Amino acid sequence: MINARYVAFLILKDISLKSSYTDIALHRGLQKFRLSPQDRSLVTELVYGIIRRRRTLDNLIKQFGKKEPHKQPAGLRLILYLGFYQLRYMGGIPVSAAVNTCVDLAKQENYGKLSGVVNGILRQYVRVKESGCDPLELPKDNIANLGILHSFPDWIIEMFLRQFGLSQTEELCLWFNQTPNLDIRINTLKTTREEVEKIFADGDIKTEKLSDNELGLRLIGSYGAVTQLPGYYEGLWTVQDAGAQGISYLLDPKSGETIADACAAPGGKTTHIAELMKDQGQIWAIDRTESRLKRLEENIKRLEINSINMQVGDCRFLDKFNGTCDRILLDVPCSGLGTLHRHPDIRWQMNKEKINEIRQLQKEILDSTHRWLKPKGILVYSTCTLNPEENEEIIREFLDNHFEYCQIQVTTIVPHQHNQDGFFMAKLLKQ
Repeated sequence: MINARYVAFLILKDISLKSSYTDIALHRGLQKFRLSPQDRSLVTELVYGIIRRRRTLDNLIKQFGKKEPHKQPAGLRLILYLGFYQLRYMGGIPVSAAVNTCVDLAKQENYGKLSGVVNGILRQYVRVKESGCDPLELPKDNIANLGILHSFPDWIIEMFLRQFGLSQTEELCLWFNQTPNLDIRINTLKTTREEVEKIFADGDIKTEKLSDNELGLRLIGSYGAVTQLPGYYEGLWTVQDAGAQGISYLLDPKSGETIADACAAPGGKTTHIAELMKDQGQIWAIDRTESRLKRLEENIKRLEINSINMQVGDCRFLDKFNGTCDRILLDVPCSGLGTLHRHPDIRWQMNKEKINEIRQLQKEILDSTHRWLKPKGILVYSTCTLNPEENEEIIREFLDNHFEYCQIQVTTIVPHQHNQDGFFMAKLLKQ
């Protein structure tokens, strides 16, 4: 059977050389190699963990390797990532396994002359750690200190510090470096939460109820591939984070209404809306990318929902819906800074320039789609980011320019305080 650390190395190389997204590269790699469940878990932990902790690992390479990380051969840098990550963050891995497998990997990848360097760098780290000191050297500046310790770019740390202060920022960073929870939403058109709890218990899968959520469960411990869990193919439930489930509750759809989900794909909130409406009414699921709507189509069939109509198109230019909707959900494209644990690429790929572009898109979507509402209609604007420029400021600007709207409710879900992904949601009434 192929070595799990080698598979992790190949996936990291795919991410590095092809700029692949972590989840896509991981799925592709795990499909290619036959691994035991334990090895699949190890590969997943190594890949996601290393992408999250890249800044910290680069500082360790610089500190112990005496050479800038980008000046190391690309493959050797990844091998050192594997070694340092196991030594620093995976207490159950023996030192010998972490070091020796990296040395062997260096030889296997034709870094034979440098295999001794790998051994020396990693062993030096171990010696310092065993002396009782933290081997990672940190600057005194709060921003750089937190950024290197928790592995975030400085601009994200600055943003968090402005909003939450020092101690809350530290807690938030710690939360974002954890493995994500897996939450599911019960399809009440077909079953109950109690029935799903029972079928999971019968399969020795532990769950707990989501607080303040009558349809949600959180899976505890190991559970294997999602599609192999009991009830998946029968459409008894679907995967959706607890925070995301809250958005459809805030929209509060009613049976018989006409509702638009203007940025629908991949459709988790769309199907939730249908379930809350008891599949009675008309829902328009709109997205400008046809391929992304196909995932929604698959879930509609699996969940056996009939009230959803799909529309491919850019919601900024769909005047056909003007004045037709009782409620609108705008779960707009955003920087995703509330999901940094789940999407580790974001912390390295997002920047202020991209956020400015996203903000402009958000404003255009809101300025166009609000026209779809009937009088007395409800609009919910939501994001999965913690950036006020994409949240409160967008809503403030909109209300300043549209006196026919009033704000009913604003909610911000701060991940470490709620143990959920980070979300912002604003509920507006058209008067």
